[in-house]
Amino acid sequence: METAKTMDGQDWGLLILLSVLWGGAYFFAGVAVRELPPLTVVLARVLLAAVALLPLFWYFGHTLPKSFTEWRPFIGMGLLNNVVPFGLIFAGQTQITVGLSAIINAMTPLFTVLVMAGFQQERLTANRVIGVLLGVAGVAVLRGIEGPVNASQTLGIALCLGAALSYGFAALWGRKFLVGVAPVKSATCQLLCSTVIMMVVVSLIDQPWTLDAPGWNTVWSVIALAVFGTSLAYIVFFKILVRAGPSNVMLVTLLIPVTALVLGNIFLGEAIQSKEIIGALIIGSGLMFIDGRVINRFLRR
Repeated sequence: METAKTMDGQDWGLLILLSVLWGGAYFFAGVAVRELPPLTVVLARVLLAAVALLPLFWYFGHTLPKSFTEWRPFIGMGLLNNVVPFGLIFAGQTQITVGLSAIINAMTPLFTVLVMAGFQQERLTANRVIGVLLGVAGVAVLRGIEGPVNASQTLGIALCLGAALSYGFAALWGRKFLVGVAPVKSATCQLLCSTVIMMVVVSLIDQPWTLDAPGWNTVWSVIALAVFGTSLAYIVFFKILVRAGPSNVMLVTLLIPVTALVLGNIFLGEAIQSKEIIGALIIGSGLMFIDGRVINRFLRR
């Protein structure tokens, strides 16, 4: 078993940049779903992101798969890593704030631990069990226990939790079927698959040609979501993955909610509630237990 790599200043800089890109993605999506249906936003995101990555894909000399068997790993990854979670998050953002949806997304490593353990890919250690329980407690705090049940907020939280679970299965799928595949090829091919799937879904459900033309704020938000929050974010993500390893790149989920909360507060006027701060801290504590290094270092003293 490999020892977690030590991060240097450049790694931390890349990690902060990634948190801004992905935190910004929640903000841009929050703007877009105010005027466009969530599924249409998903289609625009994956389509534009795929187009943006194709030149890089060809620059590195990659070729597209030539048979269904070769496409199948990317189809599965496109569904689990793009179509399902993007759709659930964007739908959830019609019910809850940008900041809250980003905090819930911080549950992704917790769900990944459970999925990996359930399929006997990784051991469920004591630290990880504590981390999962803290994550559940954090979401309970986010939901709140005071006052009457808000069905709309509960639905939004449930949708975003479903997205986090989908990302957990995406990690399992990637480990099983995409080991050794070049990062740019994996990202581009899964986005192309996601685009084809979403074209069918959106044409049947949203029929975007019948919608009113969106305003320029929405148009630019969708473009930024695709180019910065998807294409560039994928490149930075894989860069950190190669330099610092999977354990360290996972730490970005601690930073994303902060970015999304601040952007949502400044530009969308979304109030930051005390229970969101407390819930984020509890979920962050859970992630620290799952990562294990800080906790183990403290226990050795």
